[in-house]
Amino acid sequence: MYKDMIGKRSNKVKNIVDRLLVKRFAESIGDLNTIFIDEEFGKQSRYGKNIAPPTFPRVFDYGGIEGLELPIKGLIHGEQIYHYERPLLVGEEVYCYTEVKDYFEKKGSSGLMGLLKIKRYGEDAQGKIIFTEQATIIITEAVRKAMLI
Repeated sequence: MYKDMIGKRSNKVKNIVDRLLVKRFAESIGDLNTIFIDEEFGKQSRYGKNIAPPTFPRVFDYGGIEGLELPIKGLIHGEQIYHYERPLLVGEEVYCYTEVKDYFEKKGSSGLMGLLKIKRYGEDAQGKIIFTEQATIIITEAVRKAMLI
């Protein structure tokens, strides 16, 4: 289904690590660590400012990949791994994009499943990688059949 998408990328999208959004995100995940929310503590930290929680990049815009149409319902979140070169700093600009890394099919108990491997990138203004996120999206046979109709 998505083999022809392997290697395709979105354009880079500028995001800001917004202080209020970081605070709300920390509250929503129940992690009110002072390094995330206390501005004075952040200034005194080794980073010189607050940082974002590790899963904060979920709120970023990564742009769309032309031709990659995923169904709105029925996908299964299979796996997600973050790798950081350094923490995300509150207030900084992050340029994000997505790349399709792989697609393959596998027989499961409920039929043929598609596994779509996506990699997302976050870079600083100089183009240095801050983080990457690898995700696997599982497309069940029922969803695959509905997409082909």
